[in-house]
Amino acid sequence: MHDIRLIRDDPAAFDAALAKRGAAPQADTLIAIDERRRAIIAEAQEAQTRRNDLSKQIGQAKAAKDEARARELMDEVAALKGKLPELEEQERAVEVELNTALAAIPNLPAADVPQGADENDNMLVHQKGEPNQLAFEAREHDVIAPALGMDFETGVALAGTRFTLLRGSMARLSRALGQFMLDRMTEQNGFELVQPPLLVRDEVAFGTGQLPKFAEDLFRTTDGRWLIPTAEVSLTNIVREAILSEAELPLRFTALTPCFRSEAGAAGRDTRGLIRQHQFDKVEMVSITTPDQSDAEHERMTACAEGVLEALGLPYRRMLLCTGDMGFSAARTYDLEVWLPGQARYREISSCSTCTDFQARRMMARYRPAEGKGTRFVHTLNGSGLAVGRTLVAVIENYQQADGSVVVPEVLRPYLGGQAVLEPR
Repeated sequence: MHDIRLIRDDPAAFDAALAKRGAAPQADTLIAIDERRRAIIAEAQEAQTRRNDLSKQIGQAKAAKDEARARELMDEVAALKGKLPELEEQERAVEVELNTALAAIPNLPAADVPQGADENDNMLVHQKGEPNQLAFEAREHDVIAPALGMDFETGVALAGTRFTLLRGSMARLSRALGQFMLDRMTEQNGFELVQPPLLVRDEVAFGTGQLPKFAEDLFRTTDGRWLIPTAEVSLTNIVREAILSEAELPLRFTALTPCFRSEAGAAGRDTRGLIRQHQFDKVEMVSITTPDQSDAEHERMTACAEGVLEALGLPYRRMLLCTGDMGFSAARTYDLEVWLPGQARYREISSCSTCTDFQARRMMARYRPAEGKGTRFVHTLNGSGLAVGRTLVAVIENYQQADGSVVVPEVLRPYLGGQAVLEPR
């Protein structure tokens, strides 16, 4: 959500920032709506002032026993009394119009975000680890994993396409990955463990930017709630409508939850395997900060996600997304892409974004500075630490053996009772 006052102050800068994201100019339209709103407010204030003044004059006329004048003034007051509710209703309608228009506009990109159209224009920040050179022809996870308990057929039979059933070794490895990530986030990285609701109300999904623009990407229940597409939605809204003290910040939350996505725009993409599912598990990180903390927190959060990949011994690279590839609420996003030998390419496994005060304005989440008066909007950040299913894919492909077995990364073995190798059935 954007501040109309800032748009009025510098409309050219606002439109220039939108242009970097490939969006059409909006400032003139927004300012015109706001001017109508302000004109109605001014008219209502003038009418209320006139009404108050007339009330005083009525008293004076009656004191002077000028009943004709008093009656004339009372008739004008009655007319104003009928007009004020109409103006209030007009103001509410224009306020809704303005907020609806503002809510449809994406966040503005940070100054260091490269301008571009799509993923081909993203910028490499750094690369860690060398892609594995296997002594045999690498296979993709959907070829290796069925013998280890990744049951695509039963998943489809139970729920339809883009659902998978994990059994035996695959279920145990998935659980081990999720618990390892949670332990790392809470014990080493200072995040507070949260177990949030998986169903949320309209205003909660609106707060993080999923509604109204991306309703088709979500699943909705029969009673009007939404299944979360990521724990970011629940975790960020912990501070909804709150006024925090500066001393409380930063707040850091983490959760391991199922995530649900309709993948409405993904027809024909990643139809094989576990890469793009309607339901998947993910460890999420959310930070709530002051504005001057958020850039450093973005680096810290991304490093926390990178630490998981490094501990697992998985080669990866960090990409700075261009303006055309960023999400709706993000001002800057780093994608971590893990190397998959079976596909011979890097694939996204984590996105870490700073949303500045964009989500905070939608949630009315503020803090009170230690010095100075009033309140300010917090900054919100979110990141995957990591997507469990895609990490499972990366482990399978990077640690595959010629006989179809998969070596368990050392850091995961304590979660599997010391087991070092997953053998095909």
